[in-house]
Amino acid sequence: MAELKITLKRSLIGRPQNQKDTCKALGLSKIGKSVVKPANPAILGMVNTVSHLVVTEEVK
Repeated sequence: MAELKITLKRSLIGRPQNQKDTCKALGLSKIGKSVVKPANPAILGMVNTVSHLVVTEEVK
């Protein structure tokens, strides 16, 4: 299964609470922090919610 490297690129200040909670659930707390997660439907939905705040790339 493919994995995604997700990096927070924009600040969470002033964002709606659901976007803050989604980033926290992904493990993203500071700008520039990256996490590697499996590319399953749950993670893809979370990334879609905060797609304007993060950068994703596929990792093999």
